[in-house]
Amino acid sequence: MSQKERKDEDATSDLISQAEAARIRGVSRAAIRDLIRRERLRSVSIGGRELVYRSEVEAFQKDKPGPRKVE
Repeated sequence: MSQKERKDEDATSDLISQAEAARIRGVSRAAIRDLIRRERLRSVSIGGRELVYRSEVEAFQKDKPGPRKVE
């Protein structure tokens, strides 16, 4: 397995559903969707599902700005 493949696998293994993110944070799925809409959490669409990064959900702090947009 190449280094790029391992990096891609690590990135996708950190992805979780919005429902799981809501359970981790103790909030509703609507609250998670709102954080995504306001760009406080990054999301990735895979197979029609919008997933978020577990590490960002766990590290999220209400009063801190969200991740910078990478283009």
